[in-house]
Amino acid sequence: MKKGFYNILKAKFLISSDAVQNWRFIVFCTLLAIVMIASSHSAERKVHRIAGLNHEVRELKNEFVDVRSALMKLKMESTLTGKMKGRGIAPSETPPYKIKIKVNK
Repeated sequence: MKKGFYNILKAKFLISSDAVQNWRFIVFCTLLAIVMIASSHSAERKVHRIAGLNHEVRELKNEFVDVRSALMKLKMESTLTGKMKGRGIAPSETPPYKIKIKVNK
């Protein structure tokens, strides 16, 4: 047991006569580790992009609600009446009436 542990520490498995198989395995494991790290970085990048887009969507929804409420205030009759008084235009005191045209056949 003690001799096997010292052989591992001295890296004799890398310089022995059958070391080619060990080197192949080490290179294979290294390539797998690199692919795994690249994949996790790609996934993290996508997660951060999705979070940023969600934040942007929330901001745009809030802006939409603010603009819509401002538009509703501008469309109110009292707001329009106040703005038109400055120009000398006032709402009509008499209600409108419907004109009917009779067609004789």
